[in-house]
Amino acid sequence: MRKRIGIFGGSFDPPHRGHLEISKLSIKVLSLDKVYWCVTKKNPFKKKTLFLLSERIKKSKHITKKIKKIKVKYFDKKIKSINTIDLVKHLNKINKKNTFFLIIGSDNLINFHKWKEWKLLTELTEIVVFSRKDYDVKAKKSGIVKKVKKIIFIKNKQINISSTQIRKKLF
Repeated sequence: MRKRIGIFGGSFDPPHRGHLEISKLSIKVLSLDKVYWCVTKKNPFKKKTLFLLSERIKKSKHITKKIKKIKVKYFDKKIKSINTIDLVKHLNKINKKNTFFLIIGSDNLINFHKWKEWKLLTELTEIVVFSRKDYDVKAKKSGIVKKVKKIIFIKNKQINISSTQIRKKLF
């Protein structure tokens, strides 16, 4: 049976209510059967993580425990990669009938052309972009928008929290 699966990847360093709100809105607006929180060992665009992988997975499971459609997953070891394209290829191999939605923030869309095999990612998934404060205008003017026709922009309430802000407050 064909399922609609959201892929929400990242280091979740740490996970927070913003991640949860985006996931719940994705489920509702896109009629998703599931959202996979794909916790990665390391973001390829960042130098290091603050919390250990095991802590981030544990915190992610805790924050999502009441939402049955959200599943926290760790694929890096199985697919031997931290790159989104390798994850998507793996998930497609498991079940080609599923429709996959790659959930990102508008800040990520700006640098999407730097992602490994970004063109193939746009063919294998529907790109879903959530609004992020101070990034939306630049994201919508980015070169990727001109090259990829099937980007879904979701206007959400501004979520004034980020993992970066949380880490800065801790230190």
